[in-house]
Amino acid sequence: MNDDEQYSESDPRHHTVKIRKRLADTIDHLREDVGKIEDPRGQALFETSAEVLIGLSKAYEDYENRSEEAWRG
Repeated sequence: MNDDEQYSESDPRHHTVKIRKRLADTIDHLREDVGKIEDPRGQALFETSAEVLIGLSKAYEDYENRSEEAWRG
């Protein structure tokens, strides 16, 4: 069973799992591209973007796990 199959399609967590996978792919892409460009400002932009997406992915994970007070019912 895939991670996104552990929840029914009507459960938001079914979709947050998929979004986290896409975010992880984008984070990997950004980090790879940092090594491909020479402009320090561009490198900083890409690295900062990766860090922001890591934070967003963590928020989705916290929602899935109900690990923050805001996500508990």
